[in-house]
Amino acid sequence: MDAVVDIGGRPGYNCGGFCSFCYFKGVKTVEPLGCKYCPPHKKGCDYCSRAVVEIQPGFKSLDQLVFEASQQCILSRPDSITIKGNGDASFHPDLLKLVQTLSNGVVPIHLDYTSGKGFFKGDEAGPLIEAGLRRISFSVFSTDPELRRRYVNDKHPEAALSNLRTFCERCDLYAMIVLIPGINDGFQLEKTCQDLCDMGAKGLMLMSFANSKEQGLIFGNEPLMPGIVPYSVEEIRRIATEINERYDMRVIGTPLWDPQTGAPFALAHHRKELNRLPAIERSATIITSSVAYPFLSTIFEEIGEDVNVVAVNKEIGNLITLEDFNFLDLGNIKERVLIPGMVLAHDQEIRRALRRDGVRRLVFRGPDALTVESERSIYMTTEEVIAREVEAFSGLICQINELGGEETESATVQKDRDNCSCERMDRSHYHENPIIVDEEDIKQTVG
Repeated sequence: MDAVVDIGGRPGYNCGGFCSFCYFKGVKTVEPLGCKYCPPHKKGCDYCSRAVVEIQPGFKSLDQLVFEASQQCILSRPDSITIKGNGDASFHPDLLKLVQTLSNGVVPIHLDYTSGKGFFKGDEAGPLIEAGLRRISFSVFSTDPELRRRYVNDKHPEAALSNLRTFCERCDLYAMIVLIPGINDGFQLEKTCQDLCDMGAKGLMLMSFANSKEQGLIFGNEPLMPGIVPYSVEEIRRIATEINERYDMRVIGTPLWDPQTGAPFALAHHRKELNRLPAIERSATIITSSVAYPFLSTIFEEIGEDVNVVAVNKEIGNLITLEDFNFLDLGNIKERVLIPGMVLAHDQEIRRALRRDGVRRLVFRGPDALTVESERSIYMTTEEVIAREVEAFSGLICQINELGGEETESATVQKDRDNCSCERMDRSHYHENPIIVDEEDIKQTVG
């Protein structure tokens, strides 16, 4: 069992100020977009009004964090404890005490994110490691102090880099670099990669810089850096592959890709594993993001022709909004539609957007995630990633088989299979929020 402790905090306020490239920079008042947690007849809830932009009053106290951790560990001792938050953990006033208390010299601690800006002495890493810290994700940006000072808003870059070296030498450090053309790429990237290798970093995550609405800036805060044209996801994939081949550490790109596991959507690269999925019995359309589209299309073309995949002009599925549905061409959208579970739009408005051509489509939210993001797969084996995807895709296919359109020719044969994985699965997780709002819809679904 792995426990997660959320220390709270707020971007820009509990992190020493916004980085130049921070996703949340420039976000002002947020009008609720709607989401899966909203009531049927009201747009706006705590998630899409506050949590989605990571608004919290500040860091949680040490006592509260210890209590929350203890609640998770009542029945058994966890294998590890991950500390995460919306602020930068290096600024939490009781970070060392928290690590000491949670680990107690026994349980390994993982620090999910820090930029190191809260370290100003240069020797903070040692005590944290001695207290039980065993893995850390460190947003480096560059090992050039001046670049960190200018773009990371780091007041003490030399101290942060000193701690970076200690973390690399004494625990598992995974570095993160938001790659910005003309600033920390090219020679600067090569130097940073060599420095990380020399220090002993275990891995590197090359992260795409979002600077437009299509890339996910949906709160009216684009562009973050005017005049900068970010690397495309394909270019990030190419750079990550090249860096992975040249340096002695595991390198991934995000949102694409992990050269070792094939994530995200490793099943598109390990097609023999598709035999582990249930057969498709009914028809449906899956609406997805532009990044996921080629992979989902490949997978569903391989396992059946009755499910078609359609992309909107948004790179990340969970950041799809009502605007994306309104601009979508409905010409090849079937009467049963599945959308990513976490899209940021209200159910009623999605239904209207996808029926604006007069076709009474039924729309359902699918699983929250179908794959492992490459920034998470860097900690996993290929087998672990594939197992996670097989489980998620099996749930999606079972949802299609229960809620989809007219049965395929093989449906009758498939239903008679005693060992169908759909029959054995707990289906509660994918019926959480279907978009059914009136009796007509219910009758059509049952029919």
